[in-house]
Amino acid sequence: AAMKHLPYFCRGEVVKGFGRGSKELGIPTANFSEQVVESFPSDMSTGIYYGWACVGNGDVHKMVLSIGWNPFYKNIKKSVEAHIIHTFKEDFYGEILSIVITGYIRPEKNFDSLEALISAIQEDIEEAKRQLDLPDQRKFKEDNFFHLPECKIVKNH
Repeated sequence: AAMKHLPYFCRGEVVKGFGRGSKELGIPTANFSEQVVESFPSDMSTGIYYGWACVGNGDVHKMVLSIGWNPFYKNIKKSVEAHIIHTFKEDFYGEILSIVITGYIRPEKNFDSLEALISAIQEDIEEAKRQLDLPDQRKFKEDNFFHLPECKIVKNH
């Protein structure tokens, strides 16, 4: 069931999340709004995915994505959080994030400690990097979906 909707193309505004990714985990995430989360197929499995992400009209980077309830934190709302495998100089709340989810790593699960959670996320990131280097995955990096139409400025209007 995890693979049946892939590749999955999604675009939405980056909103403030729980503030845990950067602070507690040292792994910053970009969060989608509730409306975007609700637009995902209801039968799409929760868990950890990988794919490509682009902020605004910037470069396309590898990413790991969590879809679900984050059992470690006992969330009551489903969330979709992308960790883009790139270092950004500043936050990009309010920007448009475009993603293509191309593969599935594992179901979500609970962890006994914060250290175990961080370790699992680091493994997920390494797995995503390996998978996204494969030719059938790399092709999505060049997808036209990532090229947002530029606003055309018409003089005197």
